[in-house]
Amino acid sequence: MRPGLALGSVLLLLAAGTVAAVPGRAATLPERMADTGGGTQLITAEAPSAGSTTGQVTWWDRRRDGRWVTAGSAVARFGAKGLVEGGSRKQSTFTTPTGLYGLPYAFGTRAAAASTDYPYRRVTEKSWWCQDNGSRAYNRWVEGLPADCRAAESEHLVTFATQYARALVIGFNYDRPVHGRGAGIFLHVNGRGATAGCVSVPDAAMRRILAWADQHRDPHIAIGTASGRTAVTRY
Repeated sequence: MRPGLALGSVLLLLAAGTVAAVPGRAATLPERMADTGGGTQLITAEAPSAGSTTGQVTWWDRRRDGRWVTAGSAVARFGAKGLVEGGSRKQSTFTTPTGLYGLPYAFGTRAAAASTDYPYRRVTEKSWWCQDNGSRAYNRWVEGLPADCRAAESEHLVTFATQYARALVIGFNYDRPVHGRGAGIFLHVNGRGATAGCVSVPDAAMRRILAWADQHRDPHIAIGTASGRTAVTRY
């Protein structure tokens, strides 16, 4: 995870050789970024501003010549309270954390499609995402709640049949969880409106993303805004 990495302006990044200038062609969003995670697939989730609750999700492929090309896009929804830098986010604030994150695995209440080439966990009646700050299982999937993880402080995944029909875990606060920063941040199917902090897209887009995602190409997701301290290009 690389939340809030500030590396100067886009012009400085270009001057430093982050992307080679091609006459007559504007640099794509990934080509203007400081870091894309090192793989050859990338998802960008970009909002117009930090207070926005909607924006655009685009998934990209990196070609052998280094150029990034669009593989698909969809309208996105963000947290009901907008976006905030991942490193300073607080739990239960209904904000989406900005930053560059890995995508550890996919999951869903529905079976994985035959075209899904990604680690996939099927949700069961015992599947929970522990969000209890006092638990050793904080920000982890558990099959059956541990004794130190309260149900009232966790998500029973099967109860979100629409949103979690298909989803990708976003690696925010995941590798070394900081209690109180937030848990259970996913890229998932739209619900009725803005999210509690996740990024969501229409079901058809989520199906396309899972058919496209290839774990061997090390996909990442960059969440941010079009400009300012939380701009996608800063990651």
